Amino acid sequence: MDSPQEVTELLLAWEQGDESALERLLPLVEKELRLIARSYLRKEGPGHVLQTTALINEAFIKLVDQRVHWQNRAQFFGVAATCMRRVLLDYAKAQGRKKRGGDWEQIALSDAPPIPVEESEELLALDEALKKLEKQDKRKSRIVELRYFGGCTVEEVAEILEIAEATVAREWRMARAWLRRELGA
Repeated sequence: MDSPQEVTELLLAWEQGDESALERLLPLVEKELRLIARSYLRKEGPGHVLQTTALINEAFIKLVDQRVHWQNRAQFFGVAATCMRRVLLDYAKAQGRKKRGGDWEQIALSDAPPIPVEESEELLALDEALKKLEKQDKRKSRIVELRYFGGCTVEEVAEILEIAEATVAREWRMARAWLRRELGA
């Protein structure tokens, strides 16, 4: 990957309406977006319908529609990770609707693929817990989103949120403890 400064400059140019900046940006960030997408999909378990490229494409469609004042490379990857999370949540919700009878299609039981329902339910439970945490403390919720889903380091989260690294580390520990209690694990 080229320099973080180059990525930041292209983000700012894209924000100013330079469409060619977006075209030059994509090859620079694609490798890291693939790493984030693979990380998400590993957590989904085997047999997930979405593949890495499809997740990146779906997330990128959401990302392009975002109205963001781009500050730096770390913020971009944080927003991209959030978009990927939302794509997976939309998918999990759709699977839940199908599980309860929506879009029924008759097929032979022997032809039915295994559906990893447990992973979808766990993701939905985590999303509900994060929504509760966000109501109590938006910053802790954002830290969890950036660290867990975005794969950002403590340093990158501190840069994105413009707070001290020690604050990020402390609130990350507190948020994880809160989530463990909330999810009963």
